[in-house]
Amino acid sequence: MSAVSSSSTSVGARRRDRPTLRWRVVDIVVASVIGVAAGVIFWAWGVAWEGISGPLSALLPGVQASLAAMWLFAGVLGGLIIRKPGAAIYVELVAAVVSALIGTQWGLLTLESGIVQGLGAEIVFLIVLYRVWSLPIAMLAGAASGLAMAINDLVLWYVGSGPQFAAIYIVSAIVGGALIAGLLSWLAARGLAATGVLSRFASGREVTARV
Repeated sequence: MSAVSSSSTSVGARRRDRPTLRWRVVDIVVASVIGVAAGVIFWAWGVAWEGISGPLSALLPGVQASLAAMWLFAGVLGGLIIRKPGAAIYVELVAAVVSALIGTQWGLLTLESGIVQGLGAEIVFLIVLYRVWSLPIAMLAGAASGLAMAINDLVLWYVGSGPQFAAIYIVSAIVGGALIAGLLSWLAARGLAATGVLSRFASGREVTARV
């Protein structure tokens, strides 16, 4: 009987950890909570943005995009935790909506930026078929989100900028995206998982199983 019980438990564990791309209610709830919390952070970052970006822009125009990557972490973090199609776009968009509702200097274009930035990360997760959640993939997703942000910003806000500024802006956004949105989000996801609050997610069970 003990062997049968052990076998049943093993099968049950494999079924729970088998990747499924269907959204559950808990996925929507947690993704929304992450998006709302990130939106408040986005808003606060926007309030402080002029004071933060001004000195960097004066030092080397375009390098401020490295810190603009703070607006990218929601999509990557949401993707790493939820691990479902659309999670990166959904969480980044919810964060953008919350930020816009509180009040930003960029108005409704904040929503457009959220979609574009979330899409950058989403494409990377799609390429690996939502099955690989390693640090390199997280950093690649952050870098892709940074690239999407840079192209979007250059089209909307820096029309007519020279090639040197554009190159610096794009490179800075990619590097900032990889480090801030990628590396920090990966560390944050693992930190949350280690507390046990993500026990209903594969991302949480994967980390606690190694502890």
